[in-house]
Amino acid sequence: MLFHTIHELIGQTPLLEIQGFTLPQGTKIFAKLELCNPGGSVKDRLGVKLLETAFAEGAINGDSTIIEPTAGNTGIGLALAAQQYGLKVIFVVPEKFSLEKQVLMQALGATLVHTPTEAGITGAIEKARELAQTIPNSFVPMQFENPNNPLTYYETLGPELLQDHPEPFTSFVAGAGSGGTFAGTARYLKEQQPTIRTCIVEPEGSILNGGPAHGHDTEGIGMEFIPKFLDTTLFDEIYTISDDDAFYYVKELAKRTGLFIGSSSGAAFAACLKEAALLPAGSHIVTIFPDSSERYMSQKIYR
Repeated sequence: MLFHTIHELIGQTPLLEIQGFTLPQGTKIFAKLELCNPGGSVKDRLGVKLLETAFAEGAINGDSTIIEPTAGNTGIGLALAAQQYGLKVIFVVPEKFSLEKQVLMQALGATLVHTPTEAGITGAIEKARELAQTIPNSFVPMQFENPNNPLTYYETLGPELLQDHPEPFTSFVAGAGSGGTFAGTARYLKEQQPTIRTCIVEPEGSILNGGPAHGHDTEGIGMEFIPKFLDTTLFDEIYTISDDDAFYYVKELAKRTGLFIGSSSGAAFAACLKEAALLPAGSHIVTIFPDSSERYMSQKIYR
């Protein structure tokens, strides 16, 4: 199949039934392999949407500089999209995040500005806003507030899941960092299949279950605050997964299925197994594997 631009390769990722694990009779777990996007993650979809919309609304032009706080994947997605328009990109990244993702952002032409690990993503947001005040013709898409974040997945990922699997799903289980992937996909699925359970996944150290925010090794998910667009009524269940469990299933999925997945995918799969134990036999659970393990080798993901 012939394509003419890398952006044509974004989306329509495979949906894989995960086998090799003991489940109740007839229960199946399916994973949308977003690591198959050209930039390697679910955030490729978001990068294109944010810039297309910004151009359409007149928020940016061909001479604009894009500034965004990111843990990495949104930065890679935005940098891919920015190439199409010849835009300059600056990403504000907390120091703790994966070296590989930082190298990939730079390979795509981005300039990186680091903020202290202890300041978290909140510190990166503040720094991005500060930079925007000093750089002329700059624009901060601000994934944590932008309604086009969940809309991206409402328009793409949700419909794709139902195209891939016409039979109704029992549950949708997914992690949340900015919350856009979960919010948009869950809303679409609820509208189309009102009985579906939509379950959000967080690491220990995130705030959704009421605990204080603190550090965790599972990268790409976890919240220090509730984004404005995140509708908490979509949470039929909140699964809080330890780093140990997330990394355990990263290793087990490699050994049993040949999939090289990131730690947020390991956490999502751990939550799927918990969800399967609560549901009747024969249930169908769908999740998202946002990215691959290859961008976390510096963090000893197969420890």
